[in-house]
Amino acid sequence: MVFGKQVRLSRLTELGKMVCVPLDHGFTNGPIKGIEDPEATVRELEKERVTAILAHKGIIKSLVRPPATGIILHLSASTTLGPSPNRKLLISSVEEGLRLGVDGISIHINVGSKEEPEMLQQLGQVADTCDEYQMPLLAMMYPRGELVKNAEDPEVVAHAARIGAEAGADVVKTIYTGQEATFRSVVRRCPVPVVIAGGPRAESDLDVLRMAEGAIRAGAMGVTFGRNVFQHESPRLMVRALRRVVIEGIPAAKAVEVLRVGSG
Repeated sequence: MVFGKQVRLSRLTELGKMVCVPLDHGFTNGPIKGIEDPEATVRELEKERVTAILAHKGIIKSLVRPPATGIILHLSASTTLGPSPNRKLLISSVEEGLRLGVDGISIHINVGSKEEPEMLQQLGQVADTCDEYQMPLLAMMYPRGELVKNAEDPEVVAHAARIGAEAGADVVKTIYTGQEATFRSVVRRCPVPVVIAGGPRAESDLDVLRMAEGAIRAGAMGVTFGRNVFQHESPRLMVRALRRVVIEGIPAAKAVEVLRVGSG
């Protein structure tokens, strides 16, 4: 029997894998390079069949037409201009996602920050509402805050990911530990699928693709890369290369040739 969450998740993935590009950075950091014109960015991404985009409600409403991708509505936010950048508060709702016709919901939790308790409460409540409406929930579980000494410590990452799963998320997004072996231990101990964040701009295209390859080899469901895609000189080619690694299983060293040919 097929349920609503399965139907919607199928719109966010391809062959069970996810290549998602988050576009929520404008709320936090302002109209940074690559997302000055969200409409143009979305149209570039859909040309290479990114499986999903993730954005705040205002960006989704501003689009001229629905994107040919899955859509995830992001519910929580903070800004770099405010007094508590790590404190993510709800600025939308699951019901708003239903009105907008999205395929999934996401929420951001900074594990280890002093505001962790209220964010965990939000996570639990949003997870219950998502269950009520059969809406997939992606929980962004980041070890980030005053009490986190090493954000890439595999045990800390595993704990953050496990919190997301235990609170009711359908997919957990967290940071890559830097090594396939250590990240495999994170995935193995998380009862729901895991995707990785891209983080700041990497030093090279190959570094980005190797991170994706390591995560997939460790058992991750996919990637949610923002700046390493939309700030790339050719977002379309980066999406094409990521699809080869994540969905087609092509090694990073081979997939990077897409970018070298395209720039030549």
